[in-house]
Amino acid sequence: MTFQGWGWRRGEPSQGSAWVPVAEGERGAAVPCTTLATKDPTAVERANLLNMAKLSIKGLIESALSFGRTLDSDYPPLQQFFVVMEHCLKHGIKVRKSFLSYNKTIWGPLELVEKLYPEAEEIGASVRDLPGLKTPLGRARAWLRLALMQKKMADYLRCLIIQRDLLSEFYEYHALMMEEEGAVIVGLLVGLNVIDANLCVKGEDLDSQVGVIDFSMYLKNEEDIGNKERNVQIAAILDQKNYVEELNRQLNSTVSSLHSRVDSLEKSNTKLIEELAIAKNNIIKLQEENHQLRSENKLILMKTQQHLEVTKVDMETELQTYKHSRQGLDEMYNDARRQLRDESQLRQDVENELSVQVSMKHEIELAMKLLEKDIHEKQDTLIGLRQQLEEVKAINIEMYQKLQGSEDGLKEKNEIIARLEEKTSKITTAMKQLEQSDSDLLTQTRVIAMSLVKCAGSDTQDQYKLVKDISF
Repeated sequence: MTFQGWGWRRGEPSQGSAWVPVAEGERGAAVPCTTLATKDPTAVERANLLNMAKLSIKGLIESALSFGRTLDSDYPPLQQFFVVMEHCLKHGIKVRKSFLSYNKTIWGPLELVEKLYPEAEEIGASVRDLPGLKTPLGRARAWLRLALMQKKMADYLRCLIIQRDLLSEFYEYHALMMEEEGAVIVGLLVGLNVIDANLCVKGEDLDSQVGVIDFSMYLKNEEDIGNKERNVQIAAILDQKNYVEELNRQLNSTVSSLHSRVDSLEKSNTKLIEELAIAKNNIIKLQEENHQLRSENKLILMKTQQHLEVTKVDMETELQTYKHSRQGLDEMYNDARRQLRDESQLRQDVENELSVQVSMKHEIELAMKLLEKDIHEKQDTLIGLRQQLEEVKAINIEMYQKLQGSEDGLKEKNEIIARLEEKTSKITTAMKQLEQSDSDLLTQTRVIAMSLVKCAGSDTQDQYKLVKDISF
């Protein structure tokens, strides 16, 4: 009695990708294997899109920093980033019925950003004014490119995912933008603020582009890791094979001893032979259970290692993103602080100059009031002198009439007339001097008024009237 040899075969698709042991004489018979727990396909899709977004953003930032930070439309990592973002925004979007066909586009939720974020109205108007865009998908692609150039993509999408009640009108409940993965991607987009993009949206054909993710860009560096993992798996399989062969050898020796005992006791006790057969069947079942447990242990170990590797990659990605974001924010803070200091100094200088101009304006207004008062006083004096002159003339006329009427008092009147003429000449001289001083004051007033007009930014109605009166 001998045991069958052991080999390995691929498990069924429903059992995952596990390798399960199979005996040589089974002829394709199925061997029981523990099935892996089935996951929600939408959750798997969200996880895959999140991982692709992490790899795309990380690769774009690293390549941009090594390339010089300023990117154009032909840069392959930048093109792949837009393709990945388009797939992320399309996940779980609702199909809308139109007049001729079904419409499934991401332009609807992106156009909603204008209502939630007032600064996004300019980018929406720019996209709608582009002449070469004919489809909503082309407008959405142009919107993503303009948002990246403005370094506002993270802000726009953050205000969008916060309003989930409005977002549910465009997305299913299991969509990426409705779950936590959307918030994680928006947080990763903040790191893109450290790079500059110079994209020509107007001349690019965005309507007919086919968004296909090129996985070869992200799998080139994983080839060595895959070879190492395969070598580890092959070594584990060889160790397990040696263990099975040693176990078979031990079992064969045990069976040989049992055969000798059975041959020696076969003549005396038939019942022991039956018990031995039962024991052999139990040994076979235990071997099968042993192999099943080993395969399950191997699957659990592989799954744990994969999870640890994915977690390690995510932590490194998040750490690099945080470092780049922190560096960019520090530079922006230093620039803003230096600009604020320059603006403060400029404002202080302008305020000082303005205070000097205001003080000069007050002094000029005070001088104008004093000159106006002096002019009014001299005008009153001039009016009084003119009245005196009229009175003197009336007296002269009266005296002249009295002179003609009275020849007796001719001498006295002549003397009085002489005195009056002398007084008249003095008054005339004084009037000429007053008129000369009045003309000088008017000249000075006009000069001061012209200076006031030049100093002041704009003339008020009272100043204009005063200058008009003085000029007259």
